[in-house]
Amino acid sequence: MRENDVIDLLIQQHALIRELFDEVDRCRGKERKEAFSRLARLLAVHETAEEEIVHPFARRKLVGGDAIVDNRLQEEEEAKELLSRLDEMDATAPGFTQELERLRAAVFAHAAAEERYEFSELKACTSEGQRRAMAVGVKAAEAVAPTHPHPGVTSPAENILMGTPLAIMDRARDLIRKAMGKPESGEG
Repeated sequence: MRENDVIDLLIQQHALIRELFDEVDRCRGKERKEAFSRLARLLAVHETAEEEIVHPFARRKLVGGDAIVDNRLQEEEEAKELLSRLDEMDATAPGFTQELERLRAAVFAHAAAEERYEFSELKACTSEGQRRAMAVGVKAAEAVAPTHPHPGVTSPAENILMGTPLAIMDRARDLIRKAMGKPESGEG
């Protein structure tokens, strides 16, 4: 897949997300916490980038774009709420596995809906140049996105207003936790 095409880039990230869910399942103890931390971080930055770059474009350009994007945002909010609860749990805690399975189901259903209803339509109505430009935008958004879930922050305006301060706080928290020998996510 080509990372310079936004659709290919996001589909590649969906595949990586599926692999990370499997890794969290396979791992135990500290390794599980670290795998979940990587998964949570990827989910947080991936969704923020979609909310800032892809969804606004889809809303403007796709026939029925408002409904398509509104449905995706509803799915993303559900996943963020689940991820936020998991992010506060210890990855070895009772109940973590069940909550992780709920998150997995929500994320996989969301990714399938994005690929079917949003990405396929975007690919049909955009040029290679537009998709390359969006890929650059997605990568830039991911570079400064919050690294933990923040339910309720879904619009581009909210991401612009709150995203940078949240990202700074998240990244500072990640550095502090790392310095203290704790994983970036969970109670550790």
